[in-house]
Amino acid sequence: MNKMLRRSATAIAVTALAVGALATSAEAAPDTRASALNASTAVSAANDGDPDLTDIYIWATDVNLRSQPTSASPRLAVRSQYFMDAVCQKQGQFVNDPAVGANSWWTAVMEFGGSDVAWVSNLYIRGGEKIAGVPDCTF
Repeated sequence: MNKMLRRSATAIAVTALAVGALATSAEAAPDTRASALNASTAVSAANDGDPDLTDIYIWATDVNLRSQPTSASPRLAVRSQYFMDAVCQKQGQFVNDPAVGANSWWTAVMEFGGSDVAWVSNLYIRGGEKIAGVPDCTF
């Protein structure tokens, strides 16, 4: 029952994102908590999220979290070397960063303590083109 409630809450959050009803601040200051952690603490931090969601790690600095899976959509926050919960992933705008590579997959993410959903290009998430353990979005 608890798992069903969490999944329902996640679905509602994703739906709110899809219709643009986000209430996050326009721009949050970068959080570098993971960069200051040693390896054992970083592993512990990766397990602080919702147990029904996959924890992901944004490995780059100053990564934009967007309202939609496109770089043209409004920036909701900026994160650097940061752990988050992944809700789902889908193909969006093709992103080409000469220093990193290219990819069209984006992941919907949430803060561990809960937040509105935002999108980040998989280029900046540890795990490759498509992140293992993160389901495809159904919307």
